[in-house]
Amino acid sequence: MKIKYFVVDAFTDNIFGGNPAGVCLLESEIDDKDMQRIAMENNLSETAFLIKRDNYYDLRWFTPEVEIDLCGHATIGSAFVLMNFIDPEMQRVSFHTKSGELSVARSSDIYSMNFPSRKPLPCKTPEKLAAALGIRILETLASRDLIVLAHDAQTVLDMKPDFALLSQIPDCFGVAVTAAGEDCDFVSRYFAPNAGICEDPATGSSHCSLIPFWKERLGKEKMTAKQLSARGGELFCRDLGERVEIGGRAVLYLSGEINL
Repeated sequence: MKIKYFVVDAFTDNIFGGNPAGVCLLESEIDDKDMQRIAMENNLSETAFLIKRDNYYDLRWFTPEVEIDLCGHATIGSAFVLMNFIDPEMQRVSFHTKSGELSVARSSDIYSMNFPSRKPLPCKTPEKLAAALGIRILETLASRDLIVLAHDAQTVLDMKPDFALLSQIPDCFGVAVTAAGEDCDFVSRYFAPNAGICEDPATGSSHCSLIPFWKERLGKEKMTAKQLSARGGELFCRDLGERVEIGGRAVLYLSGEINL
């Protein structure tokens, strides 16, 4: 079996920036174990698997170690592939996923995702978290991920987490460390060693929590965000109440075939 395969750098307009996502276009179902093996072989933070239905696509995401319930950059990557290489007339696409129906709309070179809002709630800071991150924590909140408020953008940029210690935090899928921005509304970095991702370069799903968090603090529905990883990422955010809109650019790095 041959599977069409693409690597798309999302939340950037430059290759080697943003977050690289693998996108696999399936013509028929394959076994879950094969999807996990492909994701492990690709060794990207996420690989997306798409299969066309009547008027939508089924979409699943795998890290090198586990299937996950929501991924932003691989969703933008999937829409980018469909709209540029499968159906250039397409301006909007719907995906059925483990997090319900998601959609992506294209306007010029911006791909905007409609995702669920996951407002984080205050929680007790887990033991070892401050030591694992190496920073003073101002607030800790929880949704799917832990949301950690840092003092300023420079603190976020300079962080050098202890990933071995961070992986010992119980019941923690990922940690998003955030602060107010200097040349944008807010910044963040995202770490998920328990999912096989020490640092994710540009993370759409964490913004499902960061958008309502910063909307309350800044009093703004539309915001710009930057992820301060080595690759960097730029995201265009909007709070929609029960939903959020997360937009970004994307660029193709690779196209080819997987032999399964």
